[in-house]
Amino acid sequence: MTNAESEAELCARFEREAVPLHDVLYRHASRMSRNHADAEDLVQETMMKAYMGFHSFRRGTNMRAWLLRILINSYISNYRKKQRQPVQYSAEDISEQRLVDSHTRCAPASMRSAEDHALDSLPDDVIKAAMQVLPRQFRDVVFYADVEGLSYQEIGAIMNTATGTVASQLYRGRRKLRRLLGDGVGDAGTDTTPATA
Repeated sequence: MTNAESEAELCARFEREAVPLHDVLYRHASRMSRNHADAEDLVQETMMKAYMGFHSFRRGTNMRAWLLRILINSYISNYRKKQRQPVQYSAEDISEQRLVDSHTRCAPASMRSAEDHALDSLPDDVIKAAMQVLPRQFRDVVFYADVEGLSYQEIGAIMNTATGTVASQLYRGRRKLRRLLGDGVGDAGTDTTPATA
């Protein structure tokens, strides 16, 4: 909080600038969590974190991108926290086969990122497969731009990347994606375009 802005003024500014973006946050949270209650919890957590840190928000910067970054970081943190929690069963339900099945299901999932799980919600299996093949830096930018519909500035704020880098990665990611979709996802290994921007 600045010396010129009282606690009441800060609260009023938060209500004016951040609270109206609740529906935008809910849409993104709902797409990520695919569950109404989890989406509401995620939005509430985001708004609480935003309110607690609102004194650090720089006026004149993009409020929507700032809130979306908090939302996405909260989702990723919660996802990783859940992945670290052990699965609990009653002793009656445990059998050797169940342990093997549980390990087989959980082991690959624990190695995947929250963004990869978000890609699972894409409707077309061919596009989903092609997106999974893209190098991570391109995949995330293409996902935020073409699936989430965010601007270069919002993506840059979320990924802590310069807008020019976002534009370059998006161009190259889309080009690779077009190649993958045109040639077939199985031929992705033959693409020799450099993976840096």
